[in-house]
Amino acid sequence: MDFAFDARTEELRARLLAFMDEYVYPAEAVAEEQRAALASPWDTPAVVEELKAEARRQGLWNLFLPDSEYGAGLTNLQYAPLAEITGRSPQLAPVALNCSAPDTGNMEVLHQFGDDRQKKQWLEPLLAGEIRSAFAMTEPEVASSDATNITTHIERDGDEYVITGRKWYISGAMDPNCKIFIVMGKTDPDGADIRRQQSMVLVPRDTPGVTVKRAMQVFGYEDHSHGGHAEVIFDHARVPVSNLIGEEGGGFAIAQARLGPGRIHHCMRLIGMAERAIELMCRRAVSRTAFGKALAQQGVVHNWIADARVTVEQLRLLVLKTAWLMDTVGNRGAHTEIQSIKIATPRAVVDILDRAIQLHGAGGVSQDFPLAELYAAARTLMIADGPDEVHQRSLARRELKKYL
Repeated sequence: MDFAFDARTEELRARLLAFMDEYVYPAEAVAEEQRAALASPWDTPAVVEELKAEARRQGLWNLFLPDSEYGAGLTNLQYAPLAEITGRSPQLAPVALNCSAPDTGNMEVLHQFGDDRQKKQWLEPLLAGEIRSAFAMTEPEVASSDATNITTHIERDGDEYVITGRKWYISGAMDPNCKIFIVMGKTDPDGADIRRQQSMVLVPRDTPGVTVKRAMQVFGYEDHSHGGHAEVIFDHARVPVSNLIGEEGGGFAIAQARLGPGRIHHCMRLIGMAERAIELMCRRAVSRTAFGKALAQQGVVHNWIADARVTVEQLRLLVLKTAWLMDTVGNRGAHTEIQSIKIATPRAVVDILDRAIQLHGAGGVSQDFPLAELYAAARTLMIADGPDEVHQRSLARRELKKYL
């Protein structure tokens, strides 16, 4: 196996690292100041639009999409180290490059399964960064870790679908520039095959019967980079039948296709978060004195930093192997590895961030360092895209099957 990045990846890494140093890191404090002065906390700070314009000018745009007609034409293996870099500033860098969830997954769905009209109306403005979107699957009344549980109804009435249901933690929905929802619900709730009961439909935000009820916080944070998380009510909202994505009964399969690349993106961004935590730990350790000597001279601090470095190197290799398998044998061939990184990466990065917070004392849980917000994001990913236990169950079954 060749462990070296190819020439294009190295060139993009160099450009992206320079972009982060020159534009993104300095903009972090500016974005917070500007957001505090906005009429709504969900409005976009001016510096974010400036970052987007500069990223597009530099060709650092839509890097996630492998189709060169629409995106950068990168493989998963080429994009993975770029996603890691953006994870060092998850509130700004992904959105600056138009590589932020949930838009990335929604664009992938429209690219793979949308028809020409849907691509023209929704995919193109998303690719241009002109609008944002939301993916509405999770529901408060059922265990949404099992997608077959969802209860939202999508009932056909002539040439329209009528959508009724309640969703929550719908990423992107608080952003006033979120113009379209991809909604997953049941078109055939009594169907014999529980994985063919679901469908996905496009629901414009301004559709009568759609209400964005409230923002959902994560450990007290409002996730502005993803356009927030919202509770959304669909009360007999009507859309044309032509807003169906793919075919009736295809929603479960589309969801699985959407989540494969997304897990690579999340895990590499998590590794970027861990790298920033290690950097902050090291800077803190050499600059602070306690009980007569620098923290860098304390044995326990040595252990934390060494363990963090070993863990990150292990995780990175596993995630890159997974990306390589996805490129060579497809998502199905990489199923075990995809589940492995989803289990291993968030929990390990949470532990690294926890040590970094401890090393910073009160500062670690404050707004003066990014660690608390990074921790909230990393801990959430032990639940998002399927809780760890769901992936452990599936992975264990696959392993046991060899012996049954």
